[in-house]
Amino acid sequence: MDRFTIAAPNADMEANLKAIDPLLDIVAEIKRLKVEHNAVILAHYYQASEIQDIADFVGDSLDLSRKAASTDADLIVFCGVRFMAEVAKILSPEKTVVLPDMAAGCTLEDSCPPEDFKKFTEAHPDHMVLSYINCSAEIKTLSDIIVTSSNAEHIVASLPADQKLIFAPDRHLGGYLSRKLGRDMLLWQGACIVHEMFSEKELIKLKIEHPDAPIAAHPECPDHIIQHADHVGSTSSILKFVRESEANTLIIATEPGIIHQMEKSSPEKTFIGAPGADGNCSCNTCPFMALNTMEKLYLCLRDQAPEIALDEATRVAAEVPLRKMLALSPGAAPTAPIAKA
Repeated sequence: MDRFTIAAPNADMEANLKAIDPLLDIVAEIKRLKVEHNAVILAHYYQASEIQDIADFVGDSLDLSRKAASTDADLIVFCGVRFMAEVAKILSPEKTVVLPDMAAGCTLEDSCPPEDFKKFTEAHPDHMVLSYINCSAEIKTLSDIIVTSSNAEHIVASLPADQKLIFAPDRHLGGYLSRKLGRDMLLWQGACIVHEMFSEKELIKLKIEHPDAPIAAHPECPDHIIQHADHVGSTSSILKFVRESEANTLIIATEPGIIHQMEKSSPEKTFIGAPGADGNCSCNTCPFMALNTMEKLYLCLRDQAPEIALDEATRVAAEVPLRKMLALSPGAAPTAPIAKA
């Protein structure tokens, strides 16, 4: 699949969607099936509001990774994108993990083909490989440590200053960490299509209209957006900033699905999504996240499919850097220094 192309629904999914009784109470059925199958529903902050509201847990990649590893459910329904569901399967191999739409990919994942990345890392054998969690299971097997936007700064700062580093696949997050921590890292040139869509020109115009509105930005944004931000952080960090800010209006430079949680926690405040190139486009909405719908969630629970499947060798190899991430994350118990594999 081309990194900028969304695959069309397969024939079976289209037929199943058309066959849903229009009078069916989708919400009630999802709740019933969840109990019947001992399922847990995990939803990323970028999911549609109705999916967030019916989920058992809503969070960012790190939080949902932990929830996936700790749940006692038999069935994990991951409302997010494919790499997130893969992480759940890697950490919980004994559980069935399903994704409402298997076409829900990620441009960061697609921008880093395993064959090319393997050649890149082999050309720099003295470098430790840090990979952003937004990558395939195959890329994880080629990595020393996985990071998320929540813990990347903490993990990079914990590594020896003389340790050479590769950071993949997000050049913007890697560049942000490199500038902030003064670490010279080799960066794979991947990017998130959503965060690259924000327009600096339109953002400045919006700031002029709302001079007292702070800007909160995700570090997947390019530097020309980051440099205007009052706060830069992961989705959970941005939510905390919003809750604690004394401002009545805030400008949000990340996928707008997160605004639903902001409105729930701070209903008295106004949130404005950072604009795209023409100031009005919805190009900052992740088209992959949007593939998951309530109808697909219902079918996913009903049929326990489509299921995430990984061969055991890949799963075991990918689990190693993920476990290192969890051990090095803030709040984890102290561990011995992590060496390059």
